[in-house]
Amino acid sequence: MKFFKKSLGQNFLIDKNITKKIVDLTIVKGKNIVEIGPGKGALTEELLRKNPKSLTLVEKDYELYKLLTKKYKLKKKIRIINSDILNYNFNKIKKKKIIVFGNLPYNISSQILIKFLKLKNLETKIDDLIFMFQKELGEKIIGKFPSKNYGRLSIITNFKLTIVKKFLVSANCFFPKPKVTSMVIHFKSLKKNLYGLKNISNLEKITGIIFSNKRKIIKKGVEKILNKNILSKIPDLNLSLRPEEVPPKTFYEITKLYEKN
Repeated sequence: MKFFKKSLGQNFLIDKNITKKIVDLTIVKGKNIVEIGPGKGALTEELLRKNPKSLTLVEKDYELYKLLTKKYKLKKKIRIINSDILNYNFNKIKKKKIIVFGNLPYNISSQILIKFLKLKNLETKIDDLIFMFQKELGEKIIGKFPSKNYGRLSIITNFKLTIVKKFLVSANCFFPKPKVTSMVIHFKSLKKNLYGLKNISNLEKITGIIFSNKRKIIKKGVEKILNKNILSKIPDLNLSLRPEEVPPKTFYEITKLYEKN
């Protein structure tokens, strides 16, 4: 395939049943849509059939950007941006209540998710995120407490997003065919900050410290963050637990105390 670049982690979705299933996860008609990594436009075509109010495509590959520009030059509702989503200032898109779709490159998919989680106005800017991940990563994102997949990524994700639906996608649905199964996850933004945290970067920092050694109890990690007097404000905190044995609520409480002190 002329446009395939292994260095960009490109696997083009070619199964029309899957593109339809992805788009049908939410209402597209009359909505402002952003698609990350549209490639040659397989998902784009299905989105256009649903008549969105606007459609912004963010494509890093310049050759694909040129192809998309030529393909959709007569479509006034489409705006095409040649940019790496990790470097792009999403606030340049002035619209609110956006729905974001993305068949994400496996090698940077967690970074893209974190980028969106760190948007200060996520709850007003974005209504839905519909992303495709490698199945193994997807399971860590949706990992519930307690389970083997529960960890940092699920704690951070669930602070800002709620998971609506998920489904698996076979490697046979792509070209070139990847070696792994994929997972589509539909997220919705949580409109309330239930724990009053000021900055999700602090939650990222706290979970990073505590999960730095998953096999050891959390006592040493927690005491790096808060002194013993402050820790007494979390009465049910058991410092002899391992990180994966600590519920998300406790990580949010530790982060809140860290921000106050």
